[in-house]
Amino acid sequence: MTSFQSDTLNRMPLSRRRFLSALAITPTLSARSQGSLIDTHIHLFAADRKKFPYHKNAVYQPQPSTLENYVAFIKQATIDGAVVVHPEPYQDDHSYLEYCFANEPSPGFFRGTCLFDPIAPDTPERMKALVLRNRGRIIALRIHVNRQAGVPPTTSGAIRDRDLRHPAMKTTWRAAHDLGLAIQMHMIPLHAPEVATLAAEFRDTPVIIDHLSRAGQGTPEQYKKVLELAKFPRVIMKFSGVRYSSKQEHPYLDAQPLVQRTFQAFGPDRMIWGGLGMNMMDFKKNIEMFNTMFAFASGADRAKISGLTEENAAAANKDAWALLDAKLNRSRAR
Repeated sequence: MTSFQSDTLNRMPLSRRRFLSALAITPTLSARSQGSLIDTHIHLFAADRKKFPYHKNAVYQPQPSTLENYVAFIKQATIDGAVVVHPEPYQDDHSYLEYCFANEPSPGFFRGTCLFDPIAPDTPERMKALVLRNRGRIIALRIHVNRQAGVPPTTSGAIRDRDLRHPAMKTTWRAAHDLGLAIQMHMIPLHAPEVATLAAEFRDTPVIIDHLSRAGQGTPEQYKKVLELAKFPRVIMKFSGVRYSSKQEHPYLDAQPLVQRTFQAFGPDRMIWGGLGMNMMDFKKNIEMFNTMFAFASGADRAKISGLTEENAAAANKDAWALLDAKLNRSRAR
């Protein structure tokens, strides 16, 4: 970002046109007000803990980050849609997610992910019930596997760190595929080989890797295995949670070489951007970080990752979700 762009962003509210310019989008697009900006990774937490309590197995208990506050923010940021990544404090209670669907700022603004125990025998039916109750809204089943080497997998309690080699895991992946869902992996690099085994068997199921696979919690050799997942054309990498791959403070400049290697492996057509922020200050910082991290890429490639491509700008007149759907469907078709 040039000093002029930085100064402009600091002095003035961020409009769609300045956002496009800050991302170095092509001149044609920067002159248009159309386009589609989807945040593929937000968490929302209710203020009313009596109506929407955290689960007894919640692994953390965050402060509220409410739907109402987010709606006020997106009106300033001109975000066109968001994926509510159902967070762990609620475990498999999706009540607040469904509340967000019912009270969204505009029809179809939200989609979401779900969280169920991937080795529980009743998960396929429970997942199906949620998907059918919220048709077209649930796009992925999220699976958390962040245990370090030598730590045994869990079989109960908080829904995380289940054994990816458990026979029931395949049953759940198959059920998710049959429902048209992706698998969204929140994992550390250690588990890339296990994911590769599943991805090879379920070749038509899109797999989204969250947060650059939290590269900082693995070794360089382990991250090579993450990059090898790119050989499967339906695996998509999410540029989000960059702090997990850095030893520095924002804008996490030490992570840029890793981001570049990841881009070289997956390419712009199989990368998506999430975690744009929950307020205007963070939104501006994340735009600046995105532009810095992908300074090596062309404006057109950055646009593909951000979702602000010419193709998507045209499609946005009909469906703001067109590009994300295309990436997931393209992966499934292959």
